[in-house]
Amino acid sequence: MIKEFFFRTGKRYASKWTVLLIDLCIVSFSFILAYFIRFNLSFDFDVQRLWAQLPVVVLLFLAAFLISGSYKGVVRHTGIKDVYAIFNAVCLASIGAIAVVLTNRYMDLVDGFTIPLSIIIINSLLTFITLAASRYVFKIVYESIMKSGQAPSKNLIIYGAGESGIITYNTLTNHSKMGAKVIGFVDNNHQKVGKQINGVKVYDKSILTEEFVKFHNISEVIFSIQTINPKQLRTLVNEIVDLPVNVKIVPPVEDWINGELKVSQIKRVQIEDLLDRPPIEIRNSKVMKDFDDKVIMVTGGAGSIGSELVKQICKYNYRSLIIIDQAESAIYDLQQELKQAGFFNFVPIVSDIRDKNKMRVLFEQYKPDRIFHAAAYKHVPLMEQNPYEAVKINVAGTKTIVDLAAEYEVEKFVFVSTDKAVNPTNIMGATKRIAEMYISCRQQEGKTKFITTRFGNVLGSNGSVIPLFRKQIEKGGPLTVTHKDITRYFMTIPEASQLVLEAGAMGKGGEIFIFDMGESVKIMDLAKNMIRLSGLHFPNDIDIKITGLRPGEKLYEELLANGENTLPTYHDKIMISKVREINYPKVRTMIDELCISNLFFKDNVVQLMKNIVPEYISNNSDFCKLDKKNPIKGVKKSLEVGHPQLNN
Repeated sequence: MIKEFFFRTGKRYASKWTVLLIDLCIVSFSFILAYFIRFNLSFDFDVQRLWAQLPVVVLLFLAAFLISGSYKGVVRHTGIKDVYAIFNAVCLASIGAIAVVLTNRYMDLVDGFTIPLSIIIINSLLTFITLAASRYVFKIVYESIMKSGQAPSKNLIIYGAGESGIITYNTLTNHSKMGAKVIGFVDNNHQKVGKQINGVKVYDKSILTEEFVKFHNISEVIFSIQTINPKQLRTLVNEIVDLPVNVKIVPPVEDWINGELKVSQIKRVQIEDLLDRPPIEIRNSKVMKDFDDKVIMVTGGAGSIGSELVKQICKYNYRSLIIIDQAESAIYDLQQELKQAGFFNFVPIVSDIRDKNKMRVLFEQYKPDRIFHAAAYKHVPLMEQNPYEAVKINVAGTKTIVDLAAEYEVEKFVFVSTDKAVNPTNIMGATKRIAEMYISCRQQEGKTKFITTRFGNVLGSNGSVIPLFRKQIEKGGPLTVTHKDITRYFMTIPEASQLVLEAGAMGKGGEIFIFDMGESVKIMDLAKNMIRLSGLHFPNDIDIKITGLRPGEKLYEELLANGENTLPTYHDKIMISKVREINYPKVRTMIDELCISNLFFKDNVVQLMKNIVPEYISNNSDFCKLDKKNPIKGVKKSLEVGHPQLNN
């Protein structure tokens, strides 16, 4: 019955005036008790004088409570700050009582009115102790009643016994619905080990063993260290990732809601946190000056990279932002997200870059100064089956935008390419390489500065391996890996977009910028870590299935083609690729032929692509037969001229 009452009223906070009234009753009781203590628990004092003094004391405490706001706290969530408020109120009221007594002694405002100093001191101590204790008792009773009959509490460990760890502890224990019990803190500071915080022991990290976890039935380890860097986090997480626990992390203080940590903000450690690569930061950015009062167009603006480019561009002082994408739902979602973030200076347009007439109208209407071309088909196996669509979007679509950019004398055109364009083994990579080559051809003409950027896989992008693994884990597995030795380069979407913008700002035309993506990551290790971070075990809980390389897929990706080297830039993560010079008239003629040819005949299309890109050798694909039947060594010589040099 009592629990039902608390459950019904638990969602309503007690009136602050009720709390204030109870506090004043406690003050009255403490003042009377102070007299009994002062006079040895007897009535050997003037009771009439007591009753005359009591209203004055109550009024003084009323004023102190109103000033300090101690009655406004939620009693069942009483914390250190609430105790501070009570202490301040008691001190303020006591000082006021002393001031009243001294004033009356010298000015004789009220005949015979005085309060012994010893009574004031005893009353102050009693009032503070009683007010703090009453709140604590109510909090304990409330939590006990609400937790009675609930399922067993979730046992967890907090990694970090500093200020952030203590705040995390208070947040978890004050969240009654979570039912969490902190078994202990873990800290690397040996001066803290063995001590207690709020009655919870601080352990050394050596106790984090499978035996300890099972004995205490621990289900979670929460990292709450604000000063930790990504490399240290990876080291600590890797030490416990094999334990049967969920590994979570407290976000940075600046991400807390109104400066307070919420339980909902404590998230699982993501696989992105464990990649052995320091985060990329842009320190010496030229982007702000480059975008000032410019009209910027982003094609493929609702895609993974395009949408992040848009979000970052929105923060600059541009004149207008034109977002083009053929995916209606995706561009609508982006539009709503930008508006909710307070950005309104943009024009979303649903259109296809293959529609040259519509694109011409847009160029004529908006006259862009900067173009970021991110529109493309990117899924390797799908494009291997659909070369028609791959060529139409990745080559012909790019050609349309490039030609219009040159015609309308756009200042800069930045092309988002891929590492799969390097020594391509599939349709998608070959089409991106052909687009790069066409851009190089157009760089020789006109005023537009054409710039190409190359990077590898982006974490969390549509269709990438990490979202796929997450879905497979949710379904109970198995995780599918195409080859046990396959590796990939990874970069976060914001990092990739920052570097694209930076490369676009520093580009003078004709460069192929490549990004330093650190060490390549073994996909098999990535899959195992994701299983572990989910609190599961490989292969007992979730297995990994080797499915074999997909059509056109490489074991490893490259950022440089044969015959290419790099030149440094002012940013240590951005380099310029020194590419071999090509026979521009011949290449352009062949690309024009590819774009107008009958693309429904796959073999003819792919053969023409192989003629344009001599290094394109199919791998694990139906088109491997074209490499065997028709070697293209002679073509390679006809398209290359001279030695590797910077393509200016």
